[in-house]
Amino acid sequence: MEQIGDWQKHSTRAAFFISGFASASWAPLVPVLRERLFIEEDLLGILLLCIGIGSLATMPIAGILATKFGCRKVITGASILTAFLLLIICKVQNYWMAIPIVLIFGGLIGCIDVTMNIQAVIVEKAVQHQIMSGMHAMYSVGGFIGAGLFGVWVGVLNWSPFQSTLISVAIILSIIFKFSKHLISGGGKKSGKLLAIPRGIIFFMGLVALISYLIEGAVMDWGGVLLTINKGFDISMAGTGFAMFSAAMLLIRFVGDSLVEKIGAKIVVLVGCVFSFAGFMIVIFSSAKIILFAGFFLIGLGCANVVPIFFSLIGKQKIMPVNLAIPAVSTLGYSGILIGPALIGFIAKATSLYFSFGLLAILILLEIFIANYVLGKMS
Repeated sequence: MEQIGDWQKHSTRAAFFISGFASASWAPLVPVLRERLFIEEDLLGILLLCIGIGSLATMPIAGILATKFGCRKVITGASILTAFLLLIICKVQNYWMAIPIVLIFGGLIGCIDVTMNIQAVIVEKAVQHQIMSGMHAMYSVGGFIGAGLFGVWVGVLNWSPFQSTLISVAIILSIIFKFSKHLISGGGKKSGKLLAIPRGIIFFMGLVALISYLIEGAVMDWGGVLLTINKGFDISMAGTGFAMFSAAMLLIRFVGDSLVEKIGAKIVVLVGCVFSFAGFMIVIFSSAKIILFAGFFLIGLGCANVVPIFFSLIGKQKIMPVNLAIPAVSTLGYSGILIGPALIGFIAKATSLYFSFGLLAILILLEIFIANYVLGKMS
């Protein structure tokens, strides 16, 4: 049995950081690609969709890869390939070449996301105390740093996108080479099944993840539209709602593990859902700037620990092996980010954006009932 201790926890945090950092390093390259490839919004949208399609394609099989090769090999290999693909994306000159490259990039990100969560569940079970919220906080830290550093390198130091991405790649490779040997060599129990299809309580865990990710995607893609078009904010403040949402998620995730250990997962999840619902009510009905910021902060505060807590619960259930259950929940959850924002747009077109955000609030009420059912079954 492989011994698991502090270095295994640190290596898991490093994997979460790399995933967030790599995703954030991709985001600033989107306008660069648009300009270099001379493409309009429709073709750019297809390219962005390839990230999600690639991720969804690999998530169901990532658990099988982790079982066959171990978390260490999968995370290390996928991280190295992801880093080099960022450089290739910086240089690709043809749209039809960009599509398969971006598809593979999305697939590698999805593979890392699933495998790092498998490792986190295995490590959490071994150390016998809550660590999952802190792990997801490191993903958020990676995202903040990745996006922030690109802005400094390009905007302040006047480096080219390729030079900036080269430094990002060096950071990713340095971290993975430092922590790779401490990633666990296993990846869960072997199973004869090739696809991770959620069943039983795992399906309901997946629904909770779907709602949580859908809300995150909606706030990210439509929060700025709501503030500028519906609330009259200047375009320069379009990102402030998501910034408040993200800041709340980051802050509360750092204390999420201790909250769960002190007051219990059920209270953290249910009270969090109430906060999120209240936040949506504020965002829909208020027009005061500070109050609106507080609304977005409350939504992030409430959503922050729901997914980490349910990933922790996967390690305690007996219906599906961890290496199958996590890909199943991840795939169902990630589909919320992929499909949700587009669905919000269609509904807003037919009704209004306020109505769409109201439906998100109703989904949170539904999430309360589903979460309460799952937590009751797991207690």
